[in-house]
Amino acid sequence: MPEDVPPKIQDLVSRDPHLDPHKGTIIDIYRSFSRQFSKLLAEEDSLGDLLSSYERYGVRVQPDNSVKCREWAPNLSKLCLAGDFNNWNKKEYVFEKSDRDGEWELVIPPSSSGQCVIPMGTELRYFCTDHHGNTFDRISPWALHVQQGDRAFFNEVLVGQGQGYEWSFSRPKTPARLYIYESHVGIASPEPRVASYIEFADNVIPRIAKLGYNCIQLMAVMEHAYYASFGYQVTSFFAPSSRFGDPDSLRYLVDTAHRHGLVVLLDLVHSHASSNTVDGLNSFDGSDSHYFIEGPAGNHAAWGSRIFDYSKPATLRFLLSNLHYWATEFRFDGFRFDGVTSMLYHHHGVGHGFTGNYGEYFNEQLNRDAVNYLQLCNKILHDMHPQMVTIAEDVSGFPGLCRPVSEGGVGFDYRLAMSIPDMWIKLIKECSTDSEWDLGNIVWTLNNRRWEEKNIAYSESHDQALVGDKTLAFWLMDSEMYTNMSVLSELTPRIERGVSLHKIIRLLTFSLGGEGILTFMGNEFGHPEWLDFPREGNNSSYHYCRRQFNLPADETLRYKFLERWEGAVLELERDHPWLDRGNGYVYLTHESDRVVVFERGGLCFVFNFHWSTSYTGYRTEVNRPGKWKVALDSDHGYFGGQGRVDGESEYFSMTENGRYYIQTYLPVRTCLVYRRVDEE
Repeated sequence: MPEDVPPKIQDLVSRDPHLDPHKGTIIDIYRSFSRQFSKLLAEEDSLGDLLSSYERYGVRVQPDNSVKCREWAPNLSKLCLAGDFNNWNKKEYVFEKSDRDGEWELVIPPSSSGQCVIPMGTELRYFCTDHHGNTFDRISPWALHVQQGDRAFFNEVLVGQGQGYEWSFSRPKTPARLYIYESHVGIASPEPRVASYIEFADNVIPRIAKLGYNCIQLMAVMEHAYYASFGYQVTSFFAPSSRFGDPDSLRYLVDTAHRHGLVVLLDLVHSHASSNTVDGLNSFDGSDSHYFIEGPAGNHAAWGSRIFDYSKPATLRFLLSNLHYWATEFRFDGFRFDGVTSMLYHHHGVGHGFTGNYGEYFNEQLNRDAVNYLQLCNKILHDMHPQMVTIAEDVSGFPGLCRPVSEGGVGFDYRLAMSIPDMWIKLIKECSTDSEWDLGNIVWTLNNRRWEEKNIAYSESHDQALVGDKTLAFWLMDSEMYTNMSVLSELTPRIERGVSLHKIIRLLTFSLGGEGILTFMGNEFGHPEWLDFPREGNNSSYHYCRRQFNLPADETLRYKFLERWEGAVLELERDHPWLDRGNGYVYLTHESDRVVVFERGGLCFVFNFHWSTSYTGYRTEVNRPGKWKVALDSDHGYFGGQGRVDGESEYFSMTENGRYYIQTYLPVRTCLVYRRVDEE
């Protein structure tokens, strides 16, 4: 049972003295977390009972083939179940009020022959009457499978709870250093259509493993009625999206990933919910509140969605059980929590910049109920599943977000380094040439993170590729990607610049920007164009809603060079780790030479951003004396370079004023990594 004061709060404050004036607030938040934890346990027989609520709520077939139904709907005066199985007779199966406040129950015994009255695959809906006499129909918030068919809305489809799937592979050990491949099942095909869980498992996962990634982050799994929402307008929280297949097909996907040694993270949306009523959570019992905040505060104006009320026990039961459901029934190895900034603040981060002043974090705008909920998530997940990984999507830089709850932190393992992709896109969009790039600011942005709070670094994700924007590769090379990416065509200055900078940007980000790395599917080989889901505004086209994995597979195209580079970077980090070896130590950021040099994990990273000047005998500082060799060279012909650096050369250090240097050759727009070899 948590205490009233974080037992290790002094560790938090000692690490970051700026938190000392806010120590009282941190203690108050922790106390409310402790009270909330105790209150939840008091309402259930055990924590396990709380987390397994999904087994008892909704429409559930029992071992004896009876059907038990249970819902929390305090604003209803009548609740009925109907479906294909009884010709949609709304009067046959009527719920009764439970002893628990606001809850309704229904038991349908098996038939005289012992069979379940409701066959698997049957479509179901609730038919409701509220206290004002209004009638409406809904689907269960706890539905495990929903389908749209040719209707404008989704119906629940009765399925079991996964007991029929036989898992073949155990969970792999969580990697100490995450190489995340951010993925969307539906777009994971070169063809303009919706791909499936099975296709992703059979065709994409082997490719991910071969490239060297050790983690898959799956987007858009939780059911969402609007495909173009990218999965962020969730309508059914317990139902895997039926666009891609049935629930067991998703289990097969996770099982296949585990066979390849990959851990799988779910992109979890607990920050808000779709405002849909007919097939969503909104107004399930006819009230404005239910699981949500009542009144205007319960509406996210920017997203057009509903905001959860994290102070309600019923909401906490629903969301915490949802976490446990995905971790247990589908064996997800962790979660990427979407929209954490929106959760942390009553203003949701809309129209508010964060300068680093701690008063911007600890004031009346801080949503303490949401902070407590996130603390509960991390505390429970890490206690129940010690190998579980949690990642926060937060742009505000909230202090303590990735420190243990026992210190008064929020408890996440990682946060996304969201300022990094924003920086790269801004530079490429706003600067007419890379000669205008401020190298000092680039290095500062990459290295600027809270001490001992781990970050996931990335140069671009799905956010940067959405319609209205473009991938980094397309910003760099634009329409010439249609005409000059063939090795049989002329290597134009624009393509040469784009390919070179793409390699530089990715290595610099991965080597300096965090303690884990992330790639959105396709960006590793410089995917062209952008992402645009089928919608009314594009005539429901799938043309830009796909990933062209055929491009790097074509030996005549230059995409293969970028994909090879990605694999080589991952291999180097795997063989000579740097991500878990502390921040990089920057030796040089030379604006006029356009050269950056730093050390991390015992490796020497050198970047020459100059567009026209190569350097011979460039004095490059290293961290130790001895013999050094090139470990990675972006100019190597295998990566589409000109092969100007001799990979077999040995570089012997010189000493000056107690510091060590090697003399290197730095071709224009290249990056090299050196490693010490005389210890081998």
